[in-house]
Amino acid sequence: MRVMLAAGTTETGLIEGISAAGASRDVLAQTPPADAEILVYGEPVCAPVTPVSPSGCPTPAAVTRAVREVVGFEVTVIDAGLAEPTVAPTVDLETAPGGDIREAVAVADAETVFEAAARLGANLPEERLLIGETIPGGTTTALGVTSALGEPIGVSSSLAENPLERKRAVVREGLAASSLEAGACAGEPLAAIRAVGDPVQAAVAGVVTGALESGTAVTLAGGTQLVAVAALVRHAGIGGPLSLATTSFVAGDPAVDLERAAERFDLELTVTDPGFDESEHVSMARYCAGEGKEGVAMGGALSLVPDGELETVRDRLERVCARLGIDGRVPLETDAEGA
Repeated sequence: MRVMLAAGTTETGLIEGISAAGASRDVLAQTPPADAEILVYGEPVCAPVTPVSPSGCPTPAAVTRAVREVVGFEVTVIDAGLAEPTVAPTVDLETAPGGDIREAVAVADAETVFEAAARLGANLPEERLLIGETIPGGTTTALGVTSALGEPIGVSSSLAENPLERKRAVVREGLAASSLEAGACAGEPLAAIRAVGDPVQAAVAGVVTGALESGTAVTLAGGTQLVAVAALVRHAGIGGPLSLATTSFVAGDPAVDLERAAERFDLELTVTDPGFDESEHVSMARYCAGEGKEGVAMGGALSLVPDGELETVRDRLERVCARLGIDGRVPLETDAEGA
């Protein structure tokens, strides 16, 4: 089993009020490299931040890493527009970070990134692939591309209170800057990414397209950002079986209708409840309060856990959090959350 993680950045994440990571340019740039290092090595190695919210909610990378330590799976990290380097081994698609979607062009090389990623997906040796993402601000760009495609799909948030109206306003401004109306890019997914998307979307959509066309079974490991990728893939005319594995935290978000999205984009849907309400550890309590919800392939990783082993994952998560400096009893007052 291989889990691929597409890591990148977008200037959209810096827009005030849409992302927990947008409060600081340094945190915006360093969160994806830190996520990659946590997934690969179990803790940040060179990234100077540990993505943790002030209340003690760790990046979903901690959960995915805990599952990896229990279940075991191979990891490939794709550099899909990192603004800062990571020491985790990567497949570099040689793309720049995404721009602010309120400008005329958000991802100038969307087609080039997609094609390179499709070649990667077509040549994977495994029969089954899980693919996820880490990109602060990615739910806003997800709303951007689904709006451009004419797909009225709601998006979730890493924040407990989803700033959905703020995101919608940003997307409206972005579409106007690109001289587009909602639905103008129907059937033209790369045009949608170029105008109001991000490079991670181009990378994931490309890998998925190449993998499906070569007969690899693909699971989109994540929430509404991966639903947006499913929309992009289907608008590209790519058929074939495609799954979405996410968490109960996303499924429980009132802004999201996963069953409707799964039906619309022909997705086999798996929702996993990790049982975090059975723990008093601050990290799991914050997820239950609505923070985090999904990311870094968390939902896909949890779907790999055998029946009866979720308690083991929760115990291992506490150990991962200890390595990250998270006190299980006292909420932290420093650092910022990865979106």
